[in-house]
Amino acid sequence: MTRRLLLALIALLVLAPVSSASAQLLAAKDGPIVYGHHHLNTTNTEAARKFWIDALGGVLVKFGTNNTEIIKFPNALMFMREANKPAPSGGSKGTTVDHIAFSVPNLRQTVDRIKAGGFRLVTSAEAPPNVKVENEIGIVTGGPVSGIAYAMAPDDMKVELLEIKTQTTPVASHHIHFAGMNKEMQAWYMSTFGAKEQASANPAAFISAQLPGVLLNFTPAASVVGTEGRVMDHIGFEVKGLEAFLKGLEAKGIKPTVTYRKIEALGIAIAFVTDPWGTRIELTEGLDKVN
Repeated sequence: MTRRLLLALIALLVLAPVSSASAQLLAAKDGPIVYGHHHLNTTNTEAARKFWIDALGGVLVKFGTNNTEIIKFPNALMFMREANKPAPSGGSKGTTVDHIAFSVPNLRQTVDRIKAGGFRLVTSAEAPPNVKVENEIGIVTGGPVSGIAYAMAPDDMKVELLEIKTQTTPVASHHIHFAGMNKEMQAWYMSTFGAKEQASANPAAFISAQLPGVLLNFTPAASVVGTEGRVMDHIGFEVKGLEAFLKGLEAKGIKPTVTYRKIEALGIAIAFVTDPWGTRIELTEGLDKVN
């Protein structure tokens, strides 16, 4: 991680108001480690806003003297850094984080907004082989999910959309989908972050684990690269007792790539680790109660 990127991230966290975090990390009360945020590199902030806000329904908050932006979704905050020089080195496909997913109560309406915004729907190409696709929506039965679709957000960020008709919010964060050594990845996230094994919604395609606020899916892939510098630069977990947690990680041989640091005035702490396959992970404490 470059010093410039680290300073930008710290500034972003320092400036965030209470409403930007506490209203959206709904699962923070449910465990010591919950999902916190996605961090994207983007070459065009306006195009990114058009997808994540206008088409998908995230809520934009501007704060600080330079109007730094954050996009809020229930159970996940989204940070974006405009990275034109250099641009992101590639999209999410081919990395350890193949895509992120959101759930909506009416998938057809969401798909239509995405298409009207000029973004690509790629359901036929990206849906699991055992899912039948009709008019850009994969048909799913036997559970709360009644349909799936895949879209490409700006900078080739792959996004899965799931229809859960009983959902009461217009959009919510649903899962992160990893690719690589799926069984080993699942075991690592369970051992490292306390995720619990979860029955897969599609055992022929992936295995799963669960943390408060996020489902973690793992698909086997022969060759993937890490996330640093790609459109999905890193994912983030919110951790209660972060400093002690990091000491526990070091005892397991997991050393931070960015060491623990605290912003005393606001009570925010951050650190970074990287999983064995190259996924950059930010660990935060305080995003749920920034003031």
